[in-house]
Amino acid sequence: MSLSSLDLNLLLVLDTVLRERSVAKAAQRLHVTPSAVSNSLAKLRAALGDPLVTRRGRGIVPTPRAAELAPALKRALTELDNALAQGPFDAASCSRTFTLALADALQIAWLPGIASALSKKMPQARLRVIGIDSLLSLGDLASSDVDLHVGVRASGPGIHAEALYDEPTLLVMRRNRREATVKMSRQQLAELRHVAVELAPGRGFRDPVAAAYTRAGIERQVAMTVPSFGAAAAVVATTPLVTTLPRSLFVVQGARWGLCAVKGPVPDHTIAIALCWHERTHADPASVAFRGLVAAAIRAGAGL
Repeated sequence: MSLSSLDLNLLLVLDTVLRERSVAKAAQRLHVTPSAVSNSLAKLRAALGDPLVTRRGRGIVPTPRAAELAPALKRALTELDNALAQGPFDAASCSRTFTLALADALQIAWLPGIASALSKKMPQARLRVIGIDSLLSLGDLASSDVDLHVGVRASGPGIHAEALYDEPTLLVMRRNRREATVKMSRQQLAELRHVAVELAPGRGFRDPVAAAYTRAGIERQVAMTVPSFGAAAAVVATTPLVTTLPRSLFVVQGARWGLCAVKGPVPDHTIAIALCWHERTHADPASVAFRGLVAAAIRAGAGL
Protein backbone atom coordinates (compact mmCIF):
# COMPACT_ATOMS: atom_id res chain seq x y z
CA MET A 1 0.00 0.00 0.00
CA SER A 2 1.05 3.63 -0.46
CA LEU A 3 2.18 5.65 2.56
CA SER A 4 0.28 8.65 1.22
CA SER A 5 -3.01 6.77 1.65
CA LEU A 6 -2.35 5.96 5.32
CA ASP A 7 -3.12 8.06 8.38
CA LEU A 8 0.37 8.41 9.89
CA ASN A 9 -1.14 8.83 13.37
CA LEU A 10 -2.02 5.14 13.21
CA LEU A 11 1.68 4.28 12.96
CA LEU A 12 2.40 6.31 16.08
CA VAL A 13 -0.31 4.33 17.91
CA LEU A 14 1.13 1.03 16.73
CA ASP A 15 4.65 2.01 17.77
CA THR A 16 3.43 2.96 21.25
CA VAL A 17 1.43 -0.27 21.64
CA LEU A 18 4.41 -2.36 20.59
CA ARG A 19 6.68 -0.56 23.04
CA GLU A 20 4.25 -0.75 25.96
CA ARG A 21 2.90 -4.23 25.12
CA SER A 22 -0.43 -2.98 26.47
CA VAL A 23 -3.37 -1.08 25.00
CA ALA A 24 -4.14 0.56 28.36
CA LYS A 25 -0.56 1.73 28.92
CA ALA A 26 -0.33 2.95 25.35
CA ALA A 27 -3.53 4.95 25.87
CA GLN A 28 -2.06 6.57 29.00
CA ARG A 29 1.13 7.50 27.18
CA LEU A 30 -0.79 8.96 24.23
CA HIS A 31 -3.31 10.74 26.50
CA VAL A 32 -6.30 9.06 24.85
CA THR A 33 -8.81 6.40 25.88
CA PRO A 34 -8.15 2.66 25.45
CA SER A 35 -11.07 2.51 23.03
CA ALA A 36 -9.43 5.14 20.85
CA VAL A 37 -6.27 3.01 20.71
CA SER A 38 -8.34 -0.08 19.85
CA ASN A 39 -10.13 1.81 17.08
CA SER A 40 -6.81 2.96 15.62
CA LEU A 41 -5.48 -0.60 15.67
CA ALA A 42 -8.62 -1.80 13.92
CA LYS A 43 -8.13 0.75 11.13
CA LEU A 44 -4.48 -0.21 10.75
CA ARG A 45 -5.36 -3.93 10.67
CA ALA A 46 -7.79 -3.29 7.86
CA ALA A 47 -5.25 -1.19 5.94
CA LEU A 48 -2.38 -3.67 6.30
CA GLY A 49 -4.40 -6.88 6.21
CA ASP A 50 -2.77 -8.24 9.36
CA PRO A 51 -3.92 -8.66 13.02
CA LEU A 52 -0.70 -6.91 14.14
CA VAL A 53 -1.12 -7.86 17.84
CA THR A 54 -2.82 -10.66 19.74
CA ARG A 55 -3.71 -10.93 23.41
CA ARG A 56 -1.64 -13.03 25.81
CA GLY A 57 -2.80 -12.89 29.39
CA ARG A 58 -3.01 -9.24 30.42
CA GLY A 59 -0.67 -8.11 27.67
CA ILE A 60 -0.28 -8.40 23.94
CA VAL A 61 2.29 -9.87 21.56
CA PRO A 62 3.09 -8.71 18.02
CA THR A 63 2.46 -10.79 14.94
CA PRO A 64 5.45 -11.48 12.67
CA ARG A 65 4.33 -8.60 10.46
CA ALA A 66 4.21 -6.18 13.42
CA ALA A 67 7.57 -7.46 14.71
CA GLU A 68 9.02 -6.69 11.27
CA LEU A 69 7.59 -3.16 11.32
CA ALA A 70 8.63 -2.38 14.91
CA PRO A 71 12.34 -1.44 14.39
CA ALA A 72 11.58 0.67 11.30
CA LEU A 73 8.81 2.52 13.15
CA LYS A 74 11.02 3.11 16.18
CA ARG A 75 13.89 4.42 14.07
CA ALA A 76 11.76 6.71 11.91
CA LEU A 77 9.76 8.19 14.77
CA THR A 78 12.87 8.69 16.91
CA GLU A 79 14.62 10.60 14.11
CA LEU A 80 11.54 12.73 13.54
CA ASP A 81 11.20 13.43 17.27
CA ASN A 82 14.86 14.47 17.47
CA ALA A 83 14.49 16.77 14.48
CA LEU A 84 11.42 18.47 15.95
CA ALA A 85 13.08 18.81 19.35
CA GLN A 86 16.21 20.42 17.92
CA GLY A 87 17.94 22.69 20.41
CA PRO A 88 19.54 26.12 19.91
CA PHE A 89 21.60 26.54 16.76
CA ASP A 90 25.22 25.51 17.22
CA ALA A 91 27.46 27.11 14.60
CA ALA A 92 30.42 24.87 15.43
CA SER A 93 28.50 21.69 14.56
CA CYS A 94 26.47 23.04 11.63
CA SER A 95 27.08 20.85 8.57
CA ARG A 96 24.77 22.67 6.15
CA THR A 97 25.74 23.53 2.60
CA PHE A 98 25.10 27.24 2.07
CA THR A 99 24.68 28.63 -1.44
CA LEU A 100 25.93 32.18 -1.92
CA ALA A 101 25.27 34.19 -5.08
CA LEU A 102 28.10 36.70 -5.24
CA ALA A 103 28.65 39.35 -7.91
CA ASP A 104 31.76 38.55 -9.93
CA ALA A 105 33.43 41.83 -8.99
CA LEU A 106 33.04 40.95 -5.32
CA GLN A 107 34.20 37.35 -5.48
CA ILE A 108 37.90 38.20 -5.75
CA ALA A 109 37.71 40.98 -3.17
CA TRP A 110 35.53 39.39 -0.48
CA LEU A 111 35.42 35.62 -0.96
CA PRO A 112 38.72 34.92 0.84
CA GLY A 113 37.46 36.76 3.93
CA ILE A 114 34.11 34.98 3.82
CA ALA A 115 35.82 31.59 3.46
CA SER A 116 38.12 32.37 6.39
CA ALA A 117 35.23 33.44 8.62
CA LEU A 118 33.24 30.35 7.70
CA SER A 119 36.14 28.03 8.53
CA LYS A 120 36.45 29.65 11.96
CA LYS A 121 32.78 30.04 12.90
CA MET A 122 31.23 27.07 11.06
CA PRO A 123 34.08 24.61 10.45
CA GLN A 124 31.74 21.76 9.48
CA ALA A 125 29.68 23.80 7.01
CA ARG A 126 30.18 23.82 3.25
CA LEU A 127 29.96 26.79 0.89
CA ARG A 128 28.73 26.77 -2.71
CA VAL A 129 29.38 30.03 -4.57
CA ILE A 130 27.62 30.93 -7.80
CA GLY A 131 27.74 34.05 -9.96
CA ILE A 132 24.88 36.46 -10.40
CA ASP A 133 24.35 35.14 -13.94
CA SER A 134 23.69 31.72 -12.42
CA LEU A 135 21.18 33.19 -10.01
CA LEU A 136 19.33 34.93 -12.84
CA SER A 137 19.24 31.71 -14.87
CA LEU A 138 17.87 29.85 -11.85
CA GLY A 139 15.00 32.30 -11.65
CA ASP A 140 15.10 34.22 -8.38
CA LEU A 141 15.66 33.86 -4.65
CA ALA A 142 12.20 32.39 -4.14
CA SER A 143 12.47 29.49 -6.58
CA SER A 144 16.20 28.70 -6.34
CA ASP A 145 18.24 27.07 -3.58
CA VAL A 146 20.28 30.25 -3.01
CA ASP A 147 20.52 31.17 0.67
CA LEU A 148 22.03 34.61 0.20
CA HIS A 149 22.74 37.07 -2.63
CA VAL A 150 25.41 39.76 -2.25
CA GLY A 151 25.52 42.44 -4.90
CA VAL A 152 23.11 44.92 -6.44
CA ARG A 153 19.97 45.01 -4.33
CA ALA A 154 17.29 42.57 -5.47
CA SER A 155 13.57 43.24 -5.14
CA GLY A 156 10.33 41.33 -5.37
CA PRO A 157 7.73 39.53 -3.26
CA GLY A 158 9.18 38.07 -0.07
CA ILE A 159 12.65 39.57 -0.60
CA HIS A 160 14.52 40.96 2.42
CA ALA A 161 17.54 43.21 2.02
CA GLU A 162 20.20 44.74 4.23
CA ALA A 163 22.45 47.52 2.98
CA LEU A 164 26.14 46.63 3.33
CA TYR A 165 28.14 49.54 1.94
CA ASP A 166 28.54 51.79 -1.10
CA GLU A 167 31.29 50.48 -3.39
CA PRO A 168 33.34 53.33 -4.94
CA THR A 169 34.25 52.95 -8.61
CA LEU A 170 37.19 53.89 -10.80
CA LEU A 171 37.48 54.63 -14.50
CA VAL A 172 40.32 52.44 -15.80
CA MET A 173 42.25 51.87 -19.00
CA ARG A 174 45.16 49.80 -20.29
CA ARG A 175 48.45 50.90 -18.79
CA ASN A 176 50.84 52.00 -21.55
CA ARG A 177 53.33 53.72 -19.29
CA ARG A 178 54.69 53.25 -15.79
CA GLU A 179 52.24 55.66 -14.23
CA ALA A 180 49.51 54.03 -12.14
CA THR A 181 47.23 57.00 -12.84
CA VAL A 182 46.51 58.90 -16.05
CA LYS A 183 45.12 62.44 -15.86
CA MET A 184 42.65 63.59 -18.52
CA SER A 185 40.77 66.75 -19.38
CA ARG A 186 37.01 66.90 -19.76
CA GLN A 187 37.39 66.89 -23.54
CA GLN A 188 39.63 63.82 -23.45
CA LEU A 189 37.17 62.09 -21.16
CA ALA A 190 34.31 62.77 -23.56
CA GLU A 191 36.28 61.18 -26.41
CA LEU A 192 36.81 57.87 -24.64
CA ARG A 193 34.97 54.75 -25.79
CA HIS A 194 33.62 52.57 -23.00
CA VAL A 195 32.95 48.93 -22.21
CA ALA A 196 29.68 49.03 -20.27
CA VAL A 197 28.73 46.34 -17.77
CA GLU A 198 25.08 45.36 -17.98
CA LEU A 199 24.07 44.04 -14.57
CA ALA A 200 20.82 42.09 -14.19
CA PRO A 201 19.46 42.72 -17.71
CA GLY A 202 15.70 43.02 -17.85
CA ARG A 203 15.46 43.38 -14.07
CA GLY A 204 14.88 47.11 -13.95
CA PHE A 205 18.39 47.88 -12.66
CA ARG A 206 19.45 51.48 -13.21
CA ASP A 207 23.05 51.71 -14.41
CA PRO A 208 24.82 54.02 -11.91
CA VAL A 209 27.64 54.75 -14.38
CA ALA A 210 25.25 55.98 -17.07
CA ALA A 211 23.38 58.03 -14.49
CA ALA A 212 26.59 59.68 -13.25
CA TYR A 213 27.69 60.65 -16.77
CA THR A 214 24.23 62.05 -17.51
CA ARG A 215 24.34 64.18 -14.34
CA ALA A 216 27.79 65.48 -15.33
CA GLY A 217 26.53 66.41 -18.80
CA ILE A 218 28.99 64.07 -20.53
CA GLU A 219 27.83 61.75 -23.28
CA ARG A 220 29.36 58.34 -22.68
CA GLN A 221 30.31 56.52 -25.87
CA VAL A 222 29.59 52.83 -25.35
CA ALA A 223 31.51 50.59 -27.75
CA MET A 224 30.69 47.28 -26.12
CA THR A 225 28.38 45.84 -23.48
CA VAL A 226 29.40 42.82 -21.39
CA PRO A 227 27.70 40.92 -18.54
CA SER A 228 30.45 41.18 -15.90
CA PHE A 229 33.21 43.43 -14.58
CA GLY A 230 35.75 40.66 -15.11
CA ALA A 231 34.90 40.52 -18.80
CA ALA A 232 35.10 44.31 -19.06
CA ALA A 233 38.56 44.34 -17.48
CA ALA A 234 39.78 41.61 -19.83
CA VAL A 235 38.64 43.59 -22.87
CA VAL A 236 40.15 46.86 -21.66
CA ALA A 237 43.48 45.16 -20.89
CA THR A 238 43.99 44.45 -24.60
CA THR A 239 42.22 47.37 -26.33
CA PRO A 240 42.15 51.20 -26.25
CA LEU A 241 38.70 51.05 -24.60
CA VAL A 242 38.00 52.08 -21.00
CA THR A 243 35.62 50.78 -18.38
CA THR A 244 34.44 51.49 -14.85
CA LEU A 245 35.32 48.94 -12.17
CA PRO A 246 34.52 48.62 -8.46
CA ARG A 247 37.50 49.98 -6.55
CA SER A 248 37.90 46.78 -4.48
CA LEU A 249 38.29 44.74 -7.67
CA PHE A 250 40.80 47.20 -9.14
CA VAL A 251 42.89 47.23 -5.94
CA VAL A 252 43.18 43.44 -5.94
CA GLN A 253 43.50 42.75 -9.67
CA GLY A 254 44.30 46.03 -11.47
CA ALA A 255 48.09 45.58 -11.57
CA ARG A 256 47.77 41.95 -12.63
CA TRP A 257 45.51 42.95 -15.52
CA GLY A 258 47.86 45.79 -16.50
CA LEU A 259 45.31 48.54 -15.84
CA CYS A 260 45.66 52.06 -14.55
CA ALA A 261 43.17 54.53 -13.12
CA VAL A 262 41.95 57.57 -15.05
CA LYS A 263 41.78 60.82 -13.11
CA GLY A 264 40.15 64.10 -14.02
CA PRO A 265 36.57 65.35 -14.19
CA VAL A 266 35.28 61.76 -13.99
CA PRO A 267 31.72 61.62 -12.67
CA ASP A 268 31.73 60.30 -9.10
CA HIS A 269 29.39 57.46 -8.26
CA THR A 270 29.13 54.35 -6.15
CA ILE A 271 27.37 51.01 -6.44
CA ALA A 272 25.12 50.17 -3.48
CA ILE A 273 25.94 46.64 -2.28
CA ALA A 274 23.38 44.74 -0.24
CA LEU A 275 22.63 41.36 1.28
CA CYS A 276 19.42 39.91 -0.15
CA TRP A 277 17.52 36.80 0.90
CA HIS A 278 14.04 35.34 0.65
CA GLU A 279 11.36 34.97 3.29
CA ARG A 280 11.74 31.17 3.19
CA THR A 281 15.13 31.46 4.97
CA HIS A 282 14.42 34.63 6.96
CA ALA A 283 13.86 33.01 10.37
CA ASP A 284 16.01 29.90 9.90
CA PRO A 285 18.71 30.01 12.65
CA ALA A 286 21.47 28.63 10.41
CA SER A 287 20.64 31.13 7.64
CA VAL A 288 20.55 34.01 10.14
CA ALA A 289 24.01 33.04 11.42
CA PHE A 290 25.35 32.69 7.88
CA ARG A 291 24.04 36.11 6.87
CA GLY A 292 25.67 37.67 9.91
CA LEU A 293 28.96 35.94 9.18
CA VAL A 294 29.03 37.12 5.54
CA ALA A 295 28.04 40.68 6.45
CA ALA A 296 30.73 40.90 9.15
CA ALA A 297 33.43 39.51 6.84
CA ILE A 298 32.64 41.99 4.05
CA ARG A 299 32.34 44.99 6.38
CA ALA A 300 35.64 44.08 8.04
CA GLY A 301 37.33 43.83 4.64
CA ALA A 302 35.87 47.20 3.64
CA GLY A 303 37.07 48.78 6.87
CA LEU A 304 33.54 49.56 8.07
